[in-house]
Amino acid sequence: MEILKKPNFFIINILILICGLYSVASIQDNDLKLITIATDVTDGLRRYLRSVNKYGLDAEVFGIGLDWRGGDVANYAGGGHKVNILKKELEKYKDQEDLILMFTDSYDVVLTAGKEEILEKFQKFKARVVFSAEGFCWPDPSLATSYPKVKQNEKRFLNSGGYMGYAKDLYDMISHRAIKDTDDDQLYFTNIYLDEKLRKKWNMKLDVKSEIFQNMNGALDEVTVKFKSEHSFAYNVKTGTTPVVVHGNGPIKPEFNRFANYLADGWTTQNGCQACKEETISIRELKDDEFPTVLVSLFFEQPTPFVEEFLERIADLKYPKSRIDLFVHNNVEFHNKHIAAFLEKYNDMYRSATILMPSDGIGEIGARNWAVEVCKQKNDQYLFSVDAYAQITDPDTLIELIEQNRTVLAPILTRPYKLWSNFWGAVNKDGWYARSEDYIDIVEKKKIGLWNVPYITGAYLLHGSLMEGLRDIFKVENMEPDMAFCGGLRKRGIFMYATNRKTLGHLVDYDNMDTSHLHNDLYQMKQNPYDWQLKYVHENYSKFLEPDSELVQPCPDVFWFPIVTTKFCDNLVEEMEHLNQWSGGRHEDPRLATGYENVPTVDTHMKQIGMEENWLHFLKTYVSPLQERAFEGYHSDPPRAIMNFVVRYRPNEQDRLRPHHDSSTFTINIALNTPHLDFEGGGCRFLRYNCSVTATRKGWMLMHPGRLTHFHEGLVVTKGTRYIMISFVDP
Repeated sequence: MEILKKPNFFIINILILICGLYSVASIQDNDLKLITIATDVTDGLRRYLRSVNKYGLDAEVFGIGLDWRGGDVANYAGGGHKVNILKKELEKYKDQEDLILMFTDSYDVVLTAGKEEILEKFQKFKARVVFSAEGFCWPDPSLATSYPKVKQNEKRFLNSGGYMGYAKDLYDMISHRAIKDTDDDQLYFTNIYLDEKLRKKWNMKLDVKSEIFQNMNGALDEVTVKFKSEHSFAYNVKTGTTPVVVHGNGPIKPEFNRFANYLADGWTTQNGCQACKEETISIRELKDDEFPTVLVSLFFEQPTPFVEEFLERIADLKYPKSRIDLFVHNNVEFHNKHIAAFLEKYNDMYRSATILMPSDGIGEIGARNWAVEVCKQKNDQYLFSVDAYAQITDPDTLIELIEQNRTVLAPILTRPYKLWSNFWGAVNKDGWYARSEDYIDIVEKKKIGLWNVPYITGAYLLHGSLMEGLRDIFKVENMEPDMAFCGGLRKRGIFMYATNRKTLGHLVDYDNMDTSHLHNDLYQMKQNPYDWQLKYVHENYSKFLEPDSELVQPCPDVFWFPIVTTKFCDNLVEEMEHLNQWSGGRHEDPRLATGYENVPTVDTHMKQIGMEENWLHFLKTYVSPLQERAFEGYHSDPPRAIMNFVVRYRPNEQDRLRPHHDSSTFTINIALNTPHLDFEGGGCRFLRYNCSVTATRKGWMLMHPGRLTHFHEGLVVTKGTRYIMISFVDP
């Protein structure tokens, strides 16, 4: 009897490896062609084609220019028109034995790998046709029990948004029977798959583990983006697979759009935003009359602080005004004077101007739709919409946005020091705000790039080609215009991009703005600290906070600092004069708790103009840091001050102040106007040191000790009016 020899496993493994390599090599020799259907050139199609080109894939788009007859497949069964288009277009490929076709939808699909990886994954199925799979049995749930069972974490049901196979098999399958344009394409393929004979005939399999096709609907918690070196890819955490076709099927388009920001190396941890550099244009070198025409539309829908600055920044945009049509909608009487001043100064420089004021009776919705119509009528190539609370601080903003070359693009603007911005990273099922996992990283610029988002507001650029399709887009019953606008864009498949590549501006907080004062911006110190500082704090203030800076001492222990702008000085004086409740310089003073002022002046207290709280905040924020530099070792947090007031000196009223000590640990004295221009004489003399400060500087602050050491007097004003701001700190 012959003795069986032990098999040589080494040789067997080598043979298996050789066979495997031969098999891989054979399928890699096949041609791969991607096919898709799109009747319109949309942002979704452009995204699909970007990913196709990224990986050097050969793709053919069928149906461009055709009227879509497949129904509203986003919400209802339908899509048979796709099958009929393919039936016609694929006939030319039906006899090509070595051609593998991959069909995917296009508007909501991104590819993440090239031919070699796609064919390698397809070969592992050992099938002639592979369909994508999902967790929902659509459109006929009653067929669910007819499907073969699958393992845990696998998807059981066929999805027709992605499939691939040999050209002859796909053509035979698509031509198997007639289908109406309005019939459901997924049901068509489902019935084929559930017919066991047909399934075996074409050796059909489902991609139940998402090896090739990842349908995102119902699987958002299963899929994440991973990064390897300079590449990004999708990873299914439940099946451990890396699908190469990512499909945002069903009602999850906003979530898919966010996810797709990172796919096809659109953004990677190593290289940042690669998509930002693609499909851009350049206009900077054009002559003025060659620049694209733009409708700049400005909206004033509620009382808003710092509007004068907003308008000046619009005027300062580095863009030929001869190429700008201006559209202004003012819905607030309070802003009439600001807009009138702006128009008087700049109106004639613009190509044209359409002005709607409160007296015209046009509401916000009507005005925003009107701007779209004006843009269309003027044949403008862009519409740049800016609300008054969106401060555009970079003069290059309009050029930057145009050169990025997207159909809808918003500069990302935030309220300084807050997470509040003009975009949402996600929306809930009702279209309202939901925080995306990358929102904070984008707002804080830990991630910089170009982001497809579901909601923008405040400031955005629209391409003129959109205007025809945006008629009345801001008008939806019981919906705010910004929500209607963004919802309308999402429904139309128009992508809203937001960029934080550069800081182009910021938002002001307009909530509950008080308009009862003469200069309301003065009262925005706490609500809008960033804008307040830009407008009212001296540009050289911070220099004297530097440890090595040399402090100015015009007299012993009297320090001199630049602290506020001339605008602050003028606004504060005008606010005091507008109130016109100056004290008479008498000892009896009902404003004080004691009712008696030992060294009276003609003055108005900050409390009288409603600015006491803001001024105490000013002392803490701006004065205390300087005090700690001048008088090292003394710290008071917060500084206390009961007496905060503006003093007025003028001949024939009160022209001087007798020698006295201040009831303070230290005193600040801010000059609010200029000697030899607004008045003659005046100043402060420190008697102990026989030292006077007479050449005071508008916006500069004298700081000196109170009580015992710095006995001082106010020198005579011989002409005009001198104003100073005084605080007795820590009495």
